[in-house]
Amino acid sequence: MAQTPTQRLANQKYAKREEKKHGKPESLTGKKNAEKPPISKGWIYVFAFMIAGGLLLEILNLILGR
Repeated sequence: MAQTPTQRLANQKYAKREEKKHGKPESLTGKKNAEKPPISKGWIYVFAFMIAGGLLLEILNLILGR
């Protein structure tokens, strides 16, 4: 059964009222969730320290010749 114009207007008013209560859906606001990296920054710093520290020790070993 098709909607009458009166029903259509009533449905539109109801939809607007409900949208104000709940806010707009995320698809209309354009907000995107930032994708998280698979590893935290703390672990990246630990790995960088290990690599840089190992490299520094190897350079010192080459310079001092031990």
